[in-house]
Amino acid sequence: MFLAYWVHDLSPFVIQFTDTFGIRYYGLAYLLGFVGGGLLLHAYARSGRSKLPSAQISDFIIALVIGVMVGGRLGSFFLYDGWRALGEDPLALFKVWKGGMASHGGFVGVALAMAWFAGGHRMPFLHLSDLIVSVAPLGLMLGRIANFINGELWGKISSVSWAVIFPDSAPEGTPLALIPPRHPSQLYEAALEGALLLAVMQWRFWRTDVVNRRPGRLSGEFLIAYAIVRVIGEIFREPDTGLDPIFGLSRGTFYSLFLIAVGFVLIVRTSRMSTITPPKVSG
Repeated sequence: MFLAYWVHDLSPFVIQFTDTFGIRYYGLAYLLGFVGGGLLLHAYARSGRSKLPSAQISDFIIALVIGVMVGGRLGSFFLYDGWRALGEDPLALFKVWKGGMASHGGFVGVALAMAWFAGGHRMPFLHLSDLIVSVAPLGLMLGRIANFINGELWGKISSVSWAVIFPDSAPEGTPLALIPPRHPSQLYEAALEGALLLAVMQWRFWRTDVVNRRPGRLSGEFLIAYAIVRVIGEIFREPDTGLDPIFGLSRGTFYSLFLIAVGFVLIVRTSRMSTITPPKVSG
């Protein structure tokens, strides 16, 4: 009935050694995201627009890797009810090769990692935050593309011409002819959370002096923009199985409201600081 649509048959492995072990696109996406982010940070340092010296970028990236991995994993468990599986499998939290990362948890992990790094290296936290939000969409884009390759986090049932049949979206054994096509919402999110936000953040970073003149402003703009495009993506995304909505909202939409609140606080804070006139220094 639905075989006129493309059937998702992509392998999650770049190189596969056994049935469950190999180099996965998901891991490669994280690697490329951090490498690309590091290259951009080096470009910022060479241009004189960054207070983060090139010599400290590798240490900063390591801190961010830990923040993303720990925050994203814990976020997946505690924001999306993954903790319910701990009773049956106490080691489930550590089985990262089975997937399970939450972007909202990753944001918290990154914020804590930046706070630790800023304190240890006497760097302005909000300046580091502005640097990160200008490169983070690259990793978000690659991660969503990896979600599509994995055939996970699919969209709602749709009849649009570009809809995709995801075999794993139906109970095992269901004939392909009976599996309805769905929005490739992973690619929508890759375009919105990734490509669009990356273009906007890079334009703001290079074409304005907002990072140095109003530290924290770019971070606030990113959080609000990410929340908006995430909510748009949630319109097309199938809600996570077994997760009840919160106040009628999907988990992704509900948690994004907190990002909007934090973003507004940062923008208001920087707006107030910009209105303070520095005292005159008598000569």
